[in-house]
Amino acid sequence: MLCSLSTKLGEAEMNAIETLEKEVGRPLLAFSCHSLEPADISADQLAKIQALENKLGISLVAVNA
Repeated sequence: MLCSLSTKLGEAEMNAIETLEKEVGRPLLAFSCHSLEPADISADQLAKIQALENKLGISLVAVNA
């Protein structure tokens, strides 16, 4: 299982989150989880992934799709 920030929230969901944020006085992050498993990769593949992560300033995960 892999979770990422939710990017497809509708107006109703966003309003509900914003209301709760005001109530608890803290920002809230929304995550969605997906049934994906990390892939077994070679050392060379890992090095290429890490190089791109460093270049872009992000984290990447190779998965079995």
